[in-house]
Amino acid sequence: MIEPISATPPHRIERAIASQRWSDALFVHWRVDAERVAPLLPAGTRPDLHDGSSWVGLIAFRLGEARLGPVGPVPLISDFVEINVRLYAVDGAGRRGVVFRSLEASRLAAVLAARATFSLPYVWADTSGGVHGGGDGGGVDGDRVAYRSRRHGSGASAAMEATVDRSRIAQDETSAFLTARWAMFTRRLGRTRWHPNAHEPWVLHPAILTSLTDDLVAAAGLPGVVGAAPDSVLFSPGVFARFG
Repeated sequence: MIEPISATPPHRIERAIASQRWSDALFVHWRVDAERVAPLLPAGTRPDLHDGSSWVGLIAFRLGEARLGPVGPVPLISDFVEINVRLYAVDGAGRRGVVFRSLEASRLAAVLAARATFSLPYVWADTSGGVHGGGDGGGVDGDRVAYRSRRHGSGASAAMEATVDRSRIAQDETSAFLTARWAMFTRRLGRTRWHPNAHEPWVLHPAILTSLTDDLVAAAGLPGVVGAAPDSVLFSPGVFARFG
């Protein structure tokens, strides 16, 4: 039996091995056939489906207040823009989780720490962005959020911009499926591992994607996806997350 989608975490984090704040999060998602996603997932997991589809997300936010265990915040692994490509999976025990195909970050120390701690596929890149317009972004309708990234070495890049409607709250089933994710799956030392996380519920606003150029989804194994209009675009002011 698959665990239900819930706006609050179904578990407690008794001892956090890492924690961080995610601010000004932009979620851009497309439907993808499950047959395309299945080969990209860790052993022992399968695509998590919603409304008959698997989904791929291009997610951008500002990461801050990063801690490793009780230590921190640690400046060398904090205060940068992250852009990631992620999929959604479920394991044989019915546990849901995110599968990261890539994560762009401008802090080399953060890249190395995340690879060592979680075996996450972080990539060193030049990243920037956040909320613009409407003053300081503090609740004004029509805020513009924009993010950019270019990898060091390969030059693979992404640039996206959206307009946020803060007058409305997104509370539909699709929005919950794509954002209420309380764990991630990683592959480490020949084993698939499940790492829980916990944070307050997302406050989600609908957004309209106004521009997008992207190489990252194709580089993550799903070419051709971003040529179509996204099936969901959401924005959140952010949350503080703890990982077990």
